[in-house]
Amino acid sequence: MNQKQSIYIKMYKFDIIDMRLMAKKRYQGEINDKERSKQKLINAVGIVLKSEGYTGLTATNIAKVAGLSRRLITIYFDSVDDLVETYVRNKDYWSAASGNADKIIVENKGRDTRKVIDYLLQNQLEYFYNNPEMQKIILWEISKKTKVMYEVCNDRERLGSKVFELVDRELEGKNIDVRAVSALLVAGIYYMVLHAKSTDTLFCEIDINQPEGMKRIKNAISLILEKIYDN
Repeated sequence: MNQKQSIYIKMYKFDIIDMRLMAKKRYQGEINDKERSKQKLINAVGIVLKSEGYTGLTATNIAKVAGLSRRLITIYFDSVDDLVETYVRNKDYWSAASGNADKIIVENKGRDTRKVIDYLLQNQLEYFYNNPEMQKIILWEISKKTKVMYEVCNDRERLGSKVFELVDRELEGKNIDVRAVSALLVAGIYYMVLHAKSTDTLFCEIDINQPEGMKRIKNAISLILEKIYDN
């Protein structure tokens, strides 16, 4: 093989490598573009939900806010419902809290379920109060029966079941209905936050829009759980 042939072969090899690198960059770019577009659509759901409520969650509105084509919704998520469900699952407190609950249960070795429930409720109050989108989701949940919210509610119940199984073991033989107490506390958290956000008025002479009012409600949650466990 002469020197000229050797140079041609090397140049050919470099050309192949360059083509492969270009193809790889182009492929990765497509993936990144897809993920960016998906995230834009998911974020757009929150913006529409916050500004127009659940009735505004149409393909047209979501695509317009995202600055993307409506077709991408069906390409990436199959349907508007699937896109909204993805958003709701990312935002819903109880779905997102499952990992934290597992960690707390492990740390407590399932022995002090009062601490687990107290932690979950305290954080739910904070999360719900500070998330306008989540407030809209709960309003949607109690205003209209949909497949999306049905699935999310079932996820929430599955998380609760994990905790209540441990409660049953810890409080076996005691006549304490932790499920009913937890239900009232969760419902109270939802209502107090929605009431405070929508009317900006007192509730039982308490204003949870003020730090002192929020502290009183948190203390009440802990006190109620403490009393029923000591019963």
